[in-house]
Amino acid sequence: MNKISTRERVNITLPKETIKLIDRLSEKRGRSGFLNEAVHFYVKEKGRKNVRRLLKEGCIKNAQRDLDIAKEWFHLEEEVWPKK
Repeated sequence: MNKISTRERVNITLPKETIKLIDRLSEKRGRSGFLNEAVHFYVKEKGRKNVRRLLKEGCIKNAQRDLDIAKEWFHLEEEVWPKK
């Protein structure tokens, strides 16, 4: 896969303490590389948190339905997996 990367220069304003922190942590990749990685990490984490939130909401919303389905099939499970 041939990946073409285009770049665009942007100007942002950050507090001096944030710039010092970026400079201290950016090492070889420089400010741009560090900020690029940080933004990608942030977006990925936000996506994960959103998926977790949606899954939790779905579980809560469908809990009664799922319990009813489990009750319907419980007797068959008991036949297949009898207690010892």
